[in-house]
Amino acid sequence: MMKSLYTKFVVVTISIMLFSGLLAFLLSNVYYQKELKPYNDMKMTAFARSIASFPTENPTVDLESYLQNTSTIGYQIYLVKETGEDRFFGAPFRDQHLEEQVVQSVLNGKEYHGILQFPHKTFVTGFFANELTNTIGVPLSYKGGNYAIFLRPNIKLLFNEMHLLFATLLALTIFLSILFVLLSTRYLIKPITKLTTATTALANGQYTIRLDHTRNDELGKLSESFLTMAQKLERVEETRKEFISNISHDIQSPLANIQGYTALLEKDNVSKEEKEEYVGVINGEIKRLSTLTKQLLLLSSLDRNEEILQKKVFNVSEQIRLLVQNYQWQLREKEIMLSYALPKVELKGDSSLLNTVWDNLLSNAIKYNKTNGTIDITVIEQNGQVMISFQDTGIGMSKQAQSRIFDRFYRVDSARTRTIEGTGLGLSIVETIIHMHDGHIHVESAEEQGTKITITLPGYSS
Repeated sequence: MMKSLYTKFVVVTISIMLFSGLLAFLLSNVYYQKELKPYNDMKMTAFARSIASFPTENPTVDLESYLQNTSTIGYQIYLVKETGEDRFFGAPFRDQHLEEQVVQSVLNGKEYHGILQFPHKTFVTGFFANELTNTIGVPLSYKGGNYAIFLRPNIKLLFNEMHLLFATLLALTIFLSILFVLLSTRYLIKPITKLTTATTALANGQYTIRLDHTRNDELGKLSESFLTMAQKLERVEETRKEFISNISHDIQSPLANIQGYTALLEKDNVSKEEKEEYVGVINGEIKRLSTLTKQLLLLSSLDRNEEILQKKVFNVSEQIRLLVQNYQWQLREKEIMLSYALPKVELKGDSSLLNTVWDNLLSNAIKYNKTNGTIDITVIEQNGQVMISFQDTGIGMSKQAQSRIFDRFYRVDSARTRTIEGTGLGLSIVETIIHMHDGHIHVESAEEQGTKITITLPGYSS
């Protein structure tokens, strides 16, 4: 594929060069036909007149010697006498054909503009055509006789040394242009070739890729973006593996418990109290599975469509106060002291989704807290923004964990918190909902010292 791209680039570049050369040639031909040809004809006519007037005004001059000397400075001359005698001076014409009526017309006193009338089909090269018809003809009177003199510049003489140099320069220019196109194309295509190799490696699951991203051009930016993408894909792959492991455990564990306690219920010697206990465990495991599926469905809905937002104005402080009441039994069970400062503050948003946010944050603050710990909830409105913070004295998180807590299915430390229920989806749901409300989340945490999560949302002005 890269060879094909390389070939295409070379072909296109060389084609552009050739097309540009052809276009330049055509434009120069138009310029020659419209401007240069009339100018050259006029200039040569004036020169021819001066050549013809000198022997007329100086009859003592030997005409043939005069014309011979004139030809040596770079002109081809054809002289015809009214008697039909003719002679050439200077370099020979390649084509010596000239119609008799043209000669007769000049002998009769008219001028012949062969340069101006030379065929258009010869393009700009017509100026160099070494033909007798491509001349200027003027009448000449000398010692009582009438002559017709035809002349043109001797291009070969004038450019005898230069035309070889021009040809060499043209050939060298074309050769070097093609050579530099080939070399520069290879230089440009090489990073793309590396990117293709890197793409193949990435597709095969190799995320450790080296690319030159120090170039200060589009390819350097592309390489840098590619490396960033590779790193993100590696994280996605790691998250996927963690998800498979976690979700398998989260599904298999309650299913195994349900199966085990169902088998116990089938025994004949199970007492009523034991049956109630077993049914309670089974219902708890079913609730765990239900919570997991609901969270997965919620995340899926949030990802697919932001139009699910149903915004309305509501009292966020009152919403959080009601939520705290629902968790009183867990707070007492774990002997956690909860304090809050909830002045009346109104928000415009989806109250149901935002309630899910406060629910997740409060449940986490309880779940990861220590016995006899504390939780502090504050709601502050200032500068057109509402800040809601949940601070606990729980197990806290490392810096590395803080950078990943919003990744889906990620749990802070599966080894340390394996006895704590959770799906690793809660904070991902929180982040998605907050972003949908044009807010942001700030996390402050230290291991064994606790965590503070602050949500900032746009305020509502009535």
